[in-house]
Amino acid sequence: MEIEGEISQLEKQALTRKERLNQLKRKHKPDDESNNKTDYSLPKPKFRSYKPEHEELSKHKLPDAKPEDLTEEVKTQLESAKESIIIDNLDLSTLAPRKQDWDLKRDLAKELEILEKRTQKSIAELIRDELKKRQNLADVANMDMPGSKLVTS
Repeated sequence: MEIEGEISQLEKQALTRKERLNQLKRKHKPDDESNNKTDYSLPKPKFRSYKPEHEELSKHKLPDAKPEDLTEEVKTQLESAKESIIIDNLDLSTLAPRKQDWDLKRDLAKELEILEKRTQKSIAELIRDELKKRQNLADVANMDMPGSKLVTS
């Protein structure tokens, strides 16, 4: 029962929407009379700063704009500028100009940190290899070679 009630209510809403759409179509539908009257008139020029020489065109000239009185606004701004505002909490580091490449350094800082770690590891590895070579050379130099002893008879 409830499902049928919901369906009938949905159908009613759909019908009202269709009716409204039809009314809008009828409202915006152009009349046959207006279709027969095809008026291809050009837009009228508006001359704001140009002063036409021809009398017909001078009819379309807009009247000169009148400047507004700004004395009151200027007075209020001058009075507000006279009031001294003391800033207690002023951080000078925010006022100092930044270097031109500060954003590049900020963006690359994480990658440079990773590269720095890799560089330190490779330097340590090179030092270890060099120490091992020196140790091996020292061992070879201290080692008694079997063919190097002279036989004295």
